[in-house]
Amino acid sequence: MLAPNEIRTSRLLLRPWRPDDAGQLLPVLEANRSHLDPWIPEHVAAPAPLPLLAARLAGFGAAFISDREWRYALFALDDGRVLGEISLFPRSPDGRVPYSSADRAEIGYWLRADATGAGFASEAAQAMVNLAETMPGLGHVEIRCDVRNGASAAVPRRLGFELADCVSDAGVSSESGAEVTLQVWARPLAHAGGQVAS
Repeated sequence: MLAPNEIRTSRLLLRPWRPDDAGQLLPVLEANRSHLDPWIPEHVAAPAPLPLLAARLAGFGAAFISDREWRYALFALDDGRVLGEISLFPRSPDGRVPYSSADRAEIGYWLRADATGAGFASEAAQAMVNLAETMPGLGHVEIRCDVRNGASAAVPRRLGFELADCVSDAGVSSESGAEVTLQVWARPLAHAGGQVAS
Protein backbone atom coordinates (compact mmCIF):
# COMPACT_ATOMS: atom_id res chain seq x y z
CA MET A 1 0.00 0.00 0.00
CA LEU A 2 1.19 3.48 -0.90
CA ALA A 3 -0.75 5.31 1.82
CA PRO A 4 -0.67 4.72 5.58
CA ASN A 5 -3.76 3.51 7.44
CA GLU A 6 -3.51 6.35 9.91
CA ILE A 7 -2.24 9.93 9.82
CA ARG A 8 -2.31 12.27 12.80
CA THR A 9 -1.97 16.03 12.65
CA SER A 10 -2.07 18.44 15.57
CA ARG A 11 -5.88 18.26 15.77
CA LEU A 12 -6.99 15.48 13.42
CA LEU A 13 -7.00 11.72 13.02
CA LEU A 14 -7.18 10.58 9.39
CA ARG A 15 -7.96 6.95 8.59
CA PRO A 16 -9.74 5.04 5.81
CA TRP A 17 -13.52 4.81 6.03
CA ARG A 18 -14.93 1.57 7.47
CA PRO A 19 -18.47 0.20 7.12
CA ASP A 20 -19.05 0.63 10.85
CA ASP A 21 -18.54 4.40 10.45
CA ALA A 22 -21.95 4.58 8.75
CA GLY A 23 -23.82 5.10 12.01
CA GLN A 24 -21.74 8.15 12.93
CA LEU A 25 -21.56 9.51 9.37
CA LEU A 26 -25.25 9.33 8.44
CA PRO A 27 -26.49 12.08 10.81
CA VAL A 28 -23.64 14.31 9.60
CA LEU A 29 -24.68 13.84 5.97
CA GLU A 30 -28.35 14.38 6.82
CA ALA A 31 -27.65 17.57 8.77
CA ASN A 32 -25.32 18.96 6.08
CA ARG A 33 -27.27 18.14 2.92
CA SER A 34 -27.81 21.76 1.85
CA HIS A 35 -24.23 22.64 2.82
CA LEU A 36 -22.66 19.83 0.73
CA ASP A 37 -25.05 19.29 -2.18
CA PRO A 38 -23.85 22.20 -4.36
CA TRP A 39 -20.22 21.06 -4.22
CA ILE A 40 -19.87 17.34 -3.45
CA PRO A 41 -20.91 14.45 -5.76
CA GLU A 42 -23.99 12.56 -4.65
CA HIS A 43 -22.15 9.23 -4.52
CA VAL A 44 -19.94 10.72 -1.80
CA ALA A 45 -22.18 12.95 0.32
CA ALA A 46 -25.81 11.94 -0.19
CA PRO A 47 -27.46 10.36 2.87
CA ALA A 48 -28.49 6.74 2.39
CA PRO A 49 -30.04 3.98 4.52
CA LEU A 50 -27.40 2.56 6.87
CA PRO A 51 -26.81 -0.69 4.93
CA LEU A 52 -26.28 1.24 1.69
CA LEU A 53 -24.04 3.80 3.37
CA ALA A 54 -22.01 1.00 4.96
CA ALA A 55 -21.62 -0.59 1.52
CA ARG A 56 -20.48 2.77 0.08
CA LEU A 57 -17.87 3.09 2.82
CA ALA A 58 -16.74 -0.49 2.23
CA GLY A 59 -16.21 0.44 -1.41
CA PHE A 60 -14.14 3.46 -0.39
CA GLY A 61 -12.08 1.17 1.86
CA ALA A 62 -11.52 -1.36 -0.93
CA ALA A 63 -10.35 1.41 -3.29
CA PHE A 64 -7.95 2.59 -0.57
CA ILE A 65 -6.44 -0.86 -0.04
CA SER A 66 -5.97 -1.37 -3.79
CA ASP A 67 -4.31 2.07 -4.20
CA ARG A 68 -6.99 3.32 -6.63
CA GLU A 69 -7.78 6.35 -4.45
CA TRP A 70 -7.24 7.26 -0.85
CA ARG A 71 -10.28 8.59 1.03
CA TYR A 72 -9.63 9.39 4.67
CA ALA A 73 -12.34 10.04 7.23
CA LEU A 74 -11.50 13.11 9.30
CA PHE A 75 -11.99 12.78 13.05
CA ALA A 76 -11.37 15.45 15.69
CA LEU A 77 -8.64 14.23 18.03
CA ASP A 78 -10.22 15.87 21.06
CA ASP A 79 -13.70 14.29 20.92
CA GLY A 80 -13.71 11.77 18.04
CA ARG A 81 -16.39 13.58 16.01
CA VAL A 82 -16.56 12.93 12.26
CA LEU A 83 -15.59 16.28 10.70
CA GLY A 84 -15.57 15.31 7.02
CA GLU A 85 -13.28 13.70 4.48
CA ILE A 86 -9.93 14.35 2.82
CA SER A 87 -8.92 12.42 -0.29
CA LEU A 88 -6.00 11.93 -2.62
CA PHE A 89 -6.64 10.78 -6.21
CA PRO A 90 -4.03 9.79 -8.82
CA ARG A 91 -4.42 11.94 -11.97
CA SER A 92 -3.00 12.55 -15.40
CA PRO A 93 -3.83 15.35 -17.88
CA ASP A 94 -6.79 13.15 -18.94
CA GLY A 95 -8.40 12.88 -15.49
CA ARG A 96 -8.34 10.44 -12.60
CA VAL A 97 -6.34 7.35 -13.53
CA PRO A 98 -4.71 4.32 -11.89
CA TYR A 99 -1.62 5.27 -9.91
CA SER A 100 0.63 3.56 -12.46
CA SER A 101 -0.56 6.08 -15.09
CA ALA A 102 -0.51 9.18 -12.87
CA ASP A 103 1.90 12.10 -13.04
CA ARG A 104 0.10 14.17 -10.38
CA ALA A 105 -2.43 13.81 -7.57
CA GLU A 106 -5.65 15.64 -6.78
CA ILE A 107 -6.74 16.54 -3.27
CA GLY A 108 -10.45 16.61 -2.48
CA TYR A 109 -12.18 17.51 0.79
CA TRP A 110 -15.42 18.31 2.52
CA LEU A 111 -16.26 19.43 6.05
CA ARG A 112 -19.45 19.55 8.03
CA ALA A 113 -20.76 23.10 8.28
CA ASP A 114 -20.06 23.51 12.00
CA ALA A 115 -16.39 22.59 11.45
CA THR A 116 -15.67 25.17 8.73
CA GLY A 117 -13.57 28.26 9.35
CA ALA A 118 -11.25 26.59 11.87
CA GLY A 119 -8.47 25.56 9.46
CA PHE A 120 -9.28 21.82 9.51
CA ALA A 121 -9.43 21.54 5.70
CA SER A 122 -6.05 23.24 5.34
CA GLU A 123 -4.51 21.04 8.04
CA ALA A 124 -5.81 17.89 6.37
CA ALA A 125 -4.86 19.07 2.86
CA GLN A 126 -1.30 19.73 4.03
CA ALA A 127 -1.20 16.13 5.27
CA MET A 128 -2.18 15.01 1.74
CA VAL A 129 0.59 17.16 0.22
CA ASN A 130 3.01 15.47 2.61
CA LEU A 131 1.66 12.05 1.61
CA ALA A 132 2.00 12.84 -2.12
CA GLU A 133 5.65 13.76 -1.48
CA THR A 134 6.27 10.10 -0.60
CA MET A 135 4.78 8.75 -3.84
CA PRO A 136 7.25 8.21 -6.69
CA GLY A 137 6.33 9.55 -10.11
CA LEU A 138 4.11 12.42 -8.99
CA GLY A 139 5.24 15.89 -10.05
CA HIS A 140 2.62 18.06 -8.37
CA VAL A 141 -0.65 18.12 -6.51
CA GLU A 142 -3.86 19.83 -7.60
CA ILE A 143 -6.99 21.07 -5.90
CA ARG A 144 -10.00 21.57 -8.17
CA CYS A 145 -12.90 23.67 -6.93
CA ASP A 146 -15.99 25.31 -8.33
CA VAL A 147 -15.32 28.97 -9.13
CA ARG A 148 -18.38 29.84 -7.02
CA ASN A 149 -16.92 28.20 -3.90
CA GLY A 150 -14.70 30.87 -2.37
CA ALA A 151 -14.31 29.02 0.94
CA SER A 152 -12.90 25.98 -0.84
CA ALA A 153 -10.51 28.09 -2.92
CA ALA A 154 -9.11 29.65 0.25
CA VAL A 155 -7.53 26.29 1.16
CA PRO A 156 -5.08 25.99 -1.78
CA ARG A 157 -4.34 29.71 -1.57
CA ARG A 158 -3.43 29.30 2.11
CA LEU A 159 -1.15 26.34 1.34
CA GLY A 160 0.90 28.03 -1.37
CA PHE A 161 -0.85 26.60 -4.42
CA GLU A 162 -1.08 28.78 -7.52
CA LEU A 163 -4.09 29.11 -9.80
CA ALA A 164 -2.96 27.19 -12.88
CA ASP A 165 -6.12 27.02 -14.98
CA CYS A 166 -9.89 27.32 -15.15
CA VAL A 167 -11.63 24.49 -16.96
CA SER A 168 -15.19 23.53 -17.82
CA ASP A 169 -15.98 20.04 -16.63
CA ALA A 170 -18.81 18.22 -18.36
CA GLY A 171 -18.88 15.76 -15.46
CA VAL A 172 -19.78 18.48 -12.96
CA SER A 173 -22.95 20.52 -13.15
CA SER A 174 -24.76 23.05 -11.00
CA GLU A 175 -28.23 22.57 -9.52
CA SER A 176 -29.67 24.10 -12.72
CA GLY A 177 -27.80 21.55 -14.85
CA ALA A 178 -25.39 24.15 -16.24
CA GLU A 179 -21.79 23.08 -16.75
CA VAL A 180 -19.51 24.26 -13.96
CA THR A 181 -16.15 26.01 -14.30
CA LEU A 182 -13.48 24.62 -12.02
CA GLN A 183 -10.41 26.41 -10.77
CA VAL A 184 -7.32 24.21 -10.94
CA TRP A 185 -4.85 25.07 -8.20
CA ALA A 186 -1.40 23.45 -8.42
CA ARG A 187 1.61 23.06 -6.17
CA PRO A 188 4.84 21.32 -7.23
CA LEU A 189 6.15 18.53 -5.04
CA ALA A 190 9.61 19.09 -3.64
CA HIS A 191 10.93 15.75 -4.88
CA ALA A 192 9.89 16.72 -8.42
CA GLY A 193 12.22 19.71 -8.58
CA GLY A 194 9.55 22.41 -8.37
CA GLN A 195 7.97 21.91 -11.81
CA VAL A 196 4.26 21.72 -12.55
CA ALA A 197 3.39 19.65 -15.61
CA SER A 198 0.63 20.96 -17.86
